[in-house]
Amino acid sequence: MNGAQTIIKALEAHGTKTIFGYPGGCIMPLYDALIDSSLEHILCRHEQAAALAADGFARASGKLGVCVATSGPGATNLVTGVANAFMDSIPLLVITGQVPAALIGTDAFQETDILGMTLGIVKHSYLVESADELPDIMEQAIALATSGRPGPVWIDIPKDVLLQTLAESILPAQNSSTQAPARSEKIGSIETAIAMIAAAKKPLIYSGGGVIAADAIDAFRDFADRLQIPQVVTLKGIGNPGKDHRLNMGMLGMHGSRAANEAVNDCDLLIAIAIAIAIAIAIAIAIAIAIAIAIAIAIAIGARFDDRATGKATTFAPNARIIHIDIDQSEFNKVKRVDCSLHGDMIPLLQQLQSSFGTTLPIEDWRQHCRRIKQLKGFIPAPDADEQAPIDGPEFLDLLSKLSSRDTIIACDVGQHQMWVAQYVDFDHPRQHLSSGGLGTMGFGLPAAMGAQFAQPEAKVINISGDGSFMMNLQEMATIMRYNLPVKIVILDNQRLGMVRQQQELFYGQRYSEIDMSDNPEFTNIASAFGLHSLKIEQRHQMRRGIETLLAYQGPMLLHVCIESNTNVWPIVKPGAGNHEMIEPTSTNPGHSAAFN
Repeated sequence: MNGAQTIIKALEAHGTKTIFGYPGGCIMPLYDALIDSSLEHILCRHEQAAALAADGFARASGKLGVCVATSGPGATNLVTGVANAFMDSIPLLVITGQVPAALIGTDAFQETDILGMTLGIVKHSYLVESADELPDIMEQAIALATSGRPGPVWIDIPKDVLLQTLAESILPAQNSSTQAPARSEKIGSIETAIAMIAAAKKPLIYSGGGVIAADAIDAFRDFADRLQIPQVVTLKGIGNPGKDHRLNMGMLGMHGSRAANEAVNDCDLLIAIAIAIAIAIAIAIAIAIAIAIAIAIAIAIGARFDDRATGKATTFAPNARIIHIDIDQSEFNKVKRVDCSLHGDMIPLLQQLQSSFGTTLPIEDWRQHCRRIKQLKGFIPAPDADEQAPIDGPEFLDLLSKLSSRDTIIACDVGQHQMWVAQYVDFDHPRQHLSSGGLGTMGFGLPAAMGAQFAQPEAKVINISGDGSFMMNLQEMATIMRYNLPVKIVILDNQRLGMVRQQQELFYGQRYSEIDMSDNPEFTNIASAFGLHSLKIEQRHQMRRGIETLLAYQGPMLLHVCIESNTNVWPIVKPGAGNHEMIEPTSTNPGHSAAFN
């Protein structure tokens, strides 16, 4: 075999069935090898979309996402999608062609130092010098991408290396499987954490994307349900508690619910469950002294104390002691000092914690308090009695959530609509809510929805987008039509860059700069040009019919929803402020607001 064939065989041996990419000169040997392979290659219409589709595939399936591109602009176009996966800890294998080895460093046609450009957005990267290295590199790269804290791994391969023949003695084994690297650390005691939980009167679980990254959703729910501890979630943790969980206070942070932020402000123990992956031996390093009296405690699980979640870190959970569970030791005390760090595999750690408590915690007063303030989850505007009134974005998404099936997957773009989805749509599982968290990538939603549809062919997949985000990767409607994907597209069109406009309104003295998008094209005409069925709605009385038509349509469809241009996302925390300083409207005037404390 040559180098290109070796790559294909390695992917097949690891169970990869679908890859996303775009061909070009230096990656052409790999595309030639694809012809004789079992892999399904999805031809996206832009390399950025190929990376984001692979990201969406990985999020929806829990499997490795794979994207491929050529050298130069092909590789640089992947960068945003790869950075997106890196920020959200998504397992991605990135394969790019490079100019022939003899031309590297000569500024050859379509040569870029892609390894140098991407050092900060990958777990590891390789520049392959010989085809004989490829069997080991492929094994290492797949293991690295999927183990520990998941993330992207980049393999850059000169064209001549792709064409080189391997020595027979080092051909890769067929049907091989990658084992996670063994860990030799000793298992530590978690007695401190157990004592802290037992002593707490107002404990709170703070969970994020690490729960699903660890494939630990069952262990997480068993732990939370056994102890009956109220919960808050990050943007990536939405769905962790399950749909309509009575003790789920919702998303915390900059656009979180008042209930969630108030619970964090009041709790005495915060349990932060972070990127703890189910591939390492459990290691619990108890670094706080157990206190045998009532203590303020918070438990962080699968969360990294991101600034959008914590606000001003020094004021976050001010009354609480903190337990932080994470596979990545670099996250401990990076943003917020904690009282107990548990390093290792989430599943056995949670099982150990759960087994230490035979019954639920005796904290019924705290539970009742949390149930009461849960009624404050989000700012839900009173419905306009006028059925001819313009459509309100939150009201539309609340109705969409009620009418959608329980297993619907929603891929969001970035902006106001992203926060409204987080606030008003209920999810039963975190793999059903695909959202660009750390990087905030406009244009993420449509290609991510495509990837999710390939990962879950029988699922109902909806892309919720804004008019600004949709314009960034709308070319992928061609991909949807080529592969006959039944993806549903909803564009909430306020003819503004809504999140920027809101910030300018509230924090820049209403000095609006470059947010007007009133010259948007007619989106239904664009859909028609690509061959998609479409529908446009503009008034409240059209919402239910529009949503029901969208959900019932058998193929791909676009629903253009015209919404008011000045609707804001509430609540909001001013950048740099504490979550206790969240701002909510004091009247139906979206510009009339007051701080909550």
